[in-house]
Amino acid sequence: MPEETKEILIKLKNAVTILALGLLVAVAIIATQIVPVVQSILDMNEQYAAQTLVLAEKQKELQDLQLTVKKQDDLSDIEKQLFVPEESGLDTEGVIAGEFSEILDLIRSNTIKMRSINYTYDPSDDTFVKGAPQKFNVAQLDMEMIANYKTFENFLKDLYKHEHFLDIAKVEINPYEKDKSVLLINFTLKLYAKKG
Repeated sequence: MPEETKEILIKLKNAVTILALGLLVAVAIIATQIVPVVQSILDMNEQYAAQTLVLAEKQKELQDLQLTVKKQDDLSDIEKQLFVPEESGLDTEGVIAGEFSEILDLIRSNTIKMRSINYTYDPSDDTFVKGAPQKFNVAQLDMEMIANYKTFENFLKDLYKHEHFLDIAKVEINPYEKDKSVLLINFTLKLYAKKG
């Protein structure tokens, strides 16, 4: 083989070797760049699948909680009875005292402050008093209270759930000027009882 051909073959061999080494280096560089990205994508897919399961569980919990709250807020099945005193022959004040005590307990349990309270027994403008004064006792309570929004809301819910028939005749709410989260409330409540 002529010397020139050998030289060309050596150069060609060297060029192929350099090209192969360059190709291997390029593949190695690309692999070192791609492998972490692929691994990151696989990890994100696993995290996505896990978070999807967590989301489904949380959505189920939320639905269950919403259903529970809806049931608690649905007070339409509450039946009201007129308060009946244990003793007979009492005057209106004596008859209503037990019922009023229950209302005071609701006020205390909801941490509402009383500024004042005025009583009117058997008010002449009340429908029960007009219609059957010999059968019913009525006490109208005109109260001035101090509460925040949440405690007053809870108090109203408790009144609505209260087992005995009563009438919320008037509610006037004004926020306190120095702190709008505090409510000044004028509240008129009528309590009813059967005469014993």
